[in-house]
Amino acid sequence: MIKTDAVTGNVASINGVALHPSGATLPSDELRQRACTELLRQAAIRAGLLNGNDRPSEDGATSEEATAAIEWLLDQAIPVAEPSEEACRRHFDAQQATYRTGERVRARHILFAVTPGVDVVALRKRAEAALLDVRCHDGSGADKFIEAARTSSNCPTGAAGGNLGWVCASDCAPEFAREIFGRAEVGVLPRLVHSRFGLHVVEVQAREPGQAQSFASVRGAVAMSLRQLTYVTGLRQYLQLLAGASDVRGVDLDAADTPLVQ
Repeated sequence: MIKTDAVTGNVASINGVALHPSGATLPSDELRQRACTELLRQAAIRAGLLNGNDRPSEDGATSEEATAAIEWLLDQAIPVAEPSEEACRRHFDAQQATYRTGERVRARHILFAVTPGVDVVALRKRAEAALLDVRCHDGSGADKFIEAARTSSNCPTGAAGGNLGWVCASDCAPEFAREIFGRAEVGVLPRLVHSRFGLHVVEVQAREPGQAQSFASVRGAVAMSLRQLTYVTGLRQYLQLLAGASDVRGVDLDAADTPLVQ
C-alpha cells in the first residue's frame, strides 16, 4: 500500500478503478473516503447486490442503486446487537459528563481549512507552528491568539480574533464537539482539533458544566451511543478486511478515520 497524504499526477485506485481523474489532487481525508466507498461498492457487486455495469462518477459520487446496495450490504455484514443493561450502566458511569444538558463553552479558534488542492502536509506544519506560538506566549503585550486568528484563520471569525462566543455541542460539528465538550480543560488546547473543515487551534476561555442527568432519563441515548460504537468498530474491521483482499494504490487507509467511520 502506498502511503501518502495526497496523490498528485499518479491516480489512486481500488482494484484498478480510479478514485479521481488523472492529474487531480485530493485532500487525504476525501481520498480515503472515496477509497472506502469504492471498496464497499465493489463488495456489493461481488455479493450480487449491484449490477456489474455500475460505475462511480469522477467526483466520487455513487449512483442511487450503489448507495442502496451498500446500505443493504452493511446491514448484513455488520449486525449490531442491543446493548445489555449492564453495558449501558457501565458506559454511563464512565461518561457521565457526556450526558449533561446545557453544557456551554466560550471559545475561540484559528481554522486552517482543508480545501481541494491544498498541500495537507504544509498546512499541518503551519497549524502546528501557530499552536506552538500561541501556547508559548507569555501573556505580555498584544494578544497573540487574536493576531494569529486575524492573519491565519480561514474562518470568518478570524476578523474578530477567532471568537466563537458561547457555544453548545449542538452548535458544532460532531467531531469538533467531541474534542471540546465533556472535559475540564481551560486555555489553549495542547493538540490540534480535527474537523470536516480542517485543523483548528482552539482556546477554551470558560466552561459552564450544565446539569447532570440520571441514568434513567438518558438510558435511550446511552444505548444509541453503544450501538453506534459497535457499528463503527464493525465498519472499520470490515473495511480492513476488504482492503486486505484488494489491490489498493495511492491511498493510505491506515491513517486518520474517514467520515465513514466517525
